[in-house]
This record gives sequence, structure tokens and C-alpha cells, in this order.
Amino acid sequence: MRSLQGFDIAIRRLSGLLGERSLRLVTLASAVRVGPTQFPGVHAAVQDAAAVLDLDPVPEVYVRSDPFVQASTVGMDRPFVVLSTRTVELMDPDELRFVVGHELGHVASGHAVYGTMLYAVTALALRLSWLPIGVLGLRAIIAALEEWGRKAELSCDRAGLLVVQDPAVALQALMKLAGGAHLSEMNVNAFLEQAREHDAAADLRESVLKLLAVQGQSHPFAAPRAAQLQRWAVGGEYAAVLAGDYARREDDPNTSIGAEVRSATRSYADSLRSSADPLAGLVRGVAGNAAAAGQRLWERAGMARPQTPPATAPDAPDQPPAGPGTGTPPAGPGTGTSPSTPGTGTPPAAPNGSPVWGTPPD
Repeated sequence: MRSLQGFDIAIRRLSGLLGERSLRLVTLASAVRVGPTQFPGVHAAVQDAAAVLDLDPVPEVYVRSDPFVQASTVGMDRPFVVLSTRTVELMDPDELRFVVGHELGHVASGHAVYGTMLYAVTALALRLSWLPIGVLGLRAIIAALEEWGRKAELSCDRAGLLVVQDPAVALQALMKLAGGAHLSEMNVNAFLEQAREHDAAADLRESVLKLLAVQGQSHPFAAPRAAQLQRWAVGGEYAAVLAGDYARREDDPNTSIGAEVRSATRSYADSLRSSADPLAGLVRGVAGNAAAAGQRLWERAGMARPQTPPATAPDAPDQPPAGPGTGTPPAGPGTGTSPSTPGTGTPPAAPNGSPVWGTPPD
């Protein structure tokens, strides 16, 4: 999507002409703009998150009176963030930094721009509904768009974690989305166990019901979000980003669409492999059977791939006697389990551990 730079600029300009300006004027008149003298605690969280995410200029942030937990990023030409008063009241200072980091992640990633581009494509598809692609094809496009939006929310949860750099804080904030302010009544490990139970559906019927439950949802549910974030925190990528190993914005012009597609394919394959869902197991089985069938057809056609020649000479004995250097080398330094990176371990089991965070669809 980033390679379509002309389309990108056109969408920004069209959005900024009327819609975005109107939203900003309404927000300016009906909400409180965060600054050193208004919601200074929120202002400090915004400045900190923007510094961590290398975001310049820092977007404006507003607090609006609202009894529901809401946080959204609005606009493309001059994006700004709106937090509900309930969100500010519910989260402690560290958890609020996670929420703000999540929203600034949308700004840094350009989700509003590319989300609008995708919705424009969807609107075009609706106008072309008379083509043979039909209703089912349109439904597939919309489902793919919704799935992209939910994945964007998971990406921004990671941005929030990078801001707070404490997985326990991030998981507590997600728990509060599900259970409210009663953090002393909740337990992080028990909450993650809920997510594992949800993932391991009893049968295919429950797998289908789970798919139907997220249709029309712009965000993943809180427990699966927490499990996904915890898995990322302990999987190595989080530590790599903290160590400075991550893609830079200046590398965007050189990004390969093919490489991004392959990366997305690997991500979905990893999700299937790690899932205990029966439907995921069925998909894995079908894919494995298809690969095996393809190999058998290849071999029957006499086109089997040549095998790698044996390492030993043809006249060598089948089982050479053991000699020096033929045994298993002893374990040496560096062969054990490496220590975990600070902040990347499994969150503690102690206590004190659907609302919307993100960019709303047009």
C-alpha cells in the first residue's frame, strides 16, 4: 500500500478538505485539549510515548466526557487522539501510557491513511457489484478489510508495550477493558488461561461460532488480545526491537511488496501452528496432505528430486567404528538456555494485574 504514493497523497488531501477539518473543529469545541495546564498527567504520557516511538510532530490529544472506555485516533492530514474521561479515570499512570502508546502507534503506522484507502476500494467494489464477483466476493473483501483492522489493533498493542516496556502493565490494561477497575479481583495468569480455553475450542462448531462472533468487530476481544501480546513479548521480537533491530521509516520506499506478502504468510502460518483450535488443526492437516499428495504425484511421474549424496565414500563400512571426535560434543558455554531479557518474561501470577481502542472506520 505504501508503494502507491500518489494515491496516498490524494486520500490525505481529500480527507483534509472537509471531513477531517470538520471533526477537528467539533472536537476543539466539545472536548478538552491536553497540555501542560490541562490534564498534565495525560500530557506527560503523550510526550513520553511520542519520544519512544520517534513521532514528530506530536499529535494533539483531547479528553472528552464519556462514560464508556473509548480511545480513538482521527484524521490523516493532521491526526489527533481522543480519550474518554472513563478511560483516564480507569487506568493508572502506567496503564494510561500503554493506551496512549497504542493510539500513537496508529499515527506512526499511518493506519488512518491506509484504512481509508481500503474502505475506498471497498466502496468501489460495491458499485461494481453487478460483476460476476457477486455478493460473496464483496463479503470476502469486507471480511479481509475487517481482519486487517483487527491485526492493526494487535500491532498497536505492541506499540503500547514498547512505550511502557513492562508486559505486566500492558496485560493489566487489557484486563481492565474486560473487567473494569476491579484489578484486585483479577489474576493475569487466570485471564490468559481464559484466552487459551477460547483458543482451544471443543469442536469445529465452536470454531465456526468464534469466526462468526468477530464478524463486524473492529477489534479483537480482550482476552485473545492479551494472549497475543504476551506471546509476542516472550517470543524474541520484543527484545529485538528494544535492542534496535526494527524497520525504519526511511526504508519504506525500498519495501518489497512480495517480501511483505511472504512475511504476512509466515505470520499466519505461525498462528496456525501455535493454535489449539480444531479448525486450525484441520487447515494444517489439509495443507500437509496436499503437500504429501503433490510429492507422491511428482515421484510417480518420475520427476523425484535428486537426493543429497551420502557424506561417506561408497566403499566405507555401513557402521564405522567410533573414534575420536565421533561422539556427541559435551555441552559448553552458550549451549544452555539463555537468560530471559528483562521485561520479556511471563507476567507474575499475582493479582493486580467490548471497549474500543483504535482508528474508527469511516
